[in-house]
Amino acid sequence: MSIHEECGVFGIFSDKVYDLAEQIYYGLYSLQHRGQESCGIAVCDDGVIAAHKDVGLVSEVFTRQELASLPQGNIAVGHVRYSTTGGNERRNCQPIVVNHQKGRMAIVHNGNLSNASDLRTELELSGAIFHTTSDTETIAYIITRNRLRQPSIEDAVSSAMNEIEGAYSLVIMSPTKLIAARDPFGFRPLCYGRLPDGSYAVSSESCAITAIGGEFIRDLDAGEILVFSKEGITSRREHCGTRPKRTCIFEYIYFARPDSYIDGVSVHRARLRAGEILAQCCPADADVVIGVPDSGLDAALGFSRESGIPYGIGLIKNKYIGRTFISPGQNSRTDKVKIKLSALSETVRDKRVVLVDDSIVRGTTGRRIVSLLREAGAKEIHFRVSAPPFLHPCFYGTDIDSREDLIACSHTAQETAELIGADSLGYLPVTKLSELIDSTDICSACFTGDYPTTVPQSKMKDKFEMKISERK
Repeated sequence: MSIHEECGVFGIFSDKVYDLAEQIYYGLYSLQHRGQESCGIAVCDDGVIAAHKDVGLVSEVFTRQELASLPQGNIAVGHVRYSTTGGNERRNCQPIVVNHQKGRMAIVHNGNLSNASDLRTELELSGAIFHTTSDTETIAYIITRNRLRQPSIEDAVSSAMNEIEGAYSLVIMSPTKLIAARDPFGFRPLCYGRLPDGSYAVSSESCAITAIGGEFIRDLDAGEILVFSKEGITSRREHCGTRPKRTCIFEYIYFARPDSYIDGVSVHRARLRAGEILAQCCPADADVVIGVPDSGLDAALGFSRESGIPYGIGLIKNKYIGRTFISPGQNSRTDKVKIKLSALSETVRDKRVVLVDDSIVRGTTGRRIVSLLREAGAKEIHFRVSAPPFLHPCFYGTDIDSREDLIACSHTAQETAELIGADSLGYLPVTKLSELIDSTDICSACFTGDYPTTVPQSKMKDKFEMKISERK
């Protein structure tokens, strides 16, 4: 099984040359929630591509000096990333810049290919030499191979989409064009908008476009390729409708920022709806409803409104700690939880508390939060989860990689409640997922095991990553 990623991509195309690196910087800042381990920016200056990338947050990697070292240009791409299988190394940072016979190319990718191992083996047998363990390099090879026999970069991308399978939202920069492509299932979000100066921006989420003063135009359709050039914008739709649409429901539950819209649906509204459904299906006698910052807050508000139980602020988040769910490795998750949250005793002391969070995966975070609330004087804690229990690994980019790590695979809800120290536990019913966005065009494979693509069997890359880790 190939390395899993949940990342953020951003790109700008302009008719004029200016300091695009700064604009990309702020766009990535707005997408930092999608990846906090590494980031990078590449700028095209009259056909010459310059790039900087490294491990760390956007503000750490791009100091004022590093930003100033990047040239002005009219096309640029950026990326924020997290890894889940030991791949948090500089060589796996994006963008990936490729030199080939027909020019240069920079590529950034959000998602995970379900056939990456097979493609990589095929490429290696044909003589390809890989420098990373990222799926993105495989995509770059496939596009480059097609570019050598296709008349344009967009034709090469379209041909590559016949070979790659799984989740991918791509932003690709050539010397003269910016290409955005969303896989035919539409697993991961991708949208574009117009900036005040007339430039166009492509982003994983609409919040990054509006954050830099742009106007959101629309999401890319599943399978669509958008080409930005001096001739204007061209939409290619030969891959649209070739697969049933399956947008990842966890984007709405957890990953996306609440002020984003994905495929026309407000993320904030979807989370409110999750809380309302929880209150209907898993009620509790309580004095106050609190949410786990940040993605549990909206669902907690929805629970409060539906149940009539007052909403309160019961947990304070350290704003300088990254999201524990996307930290690489269990030890890192445990250490960060200890300093990430603190309980507000004024809200929970001697109270029966409904605690709403977006998920329980391994149980580590839930156990610590319940302990914090007990120490702050909570009399009862009724844990409510705005997602169904995770029962299956994800092959499309979410950090759910092994059934052995999923607490719901081996414990009932009551057993899990006892393990984490809660008085009761209730999950969002899996049958209610489509009600969050009023659509059945969702991927919920991590809850149901109903995979839209063939499930990869190979573990080769995992073993490769393990060997690298053991040498350190």
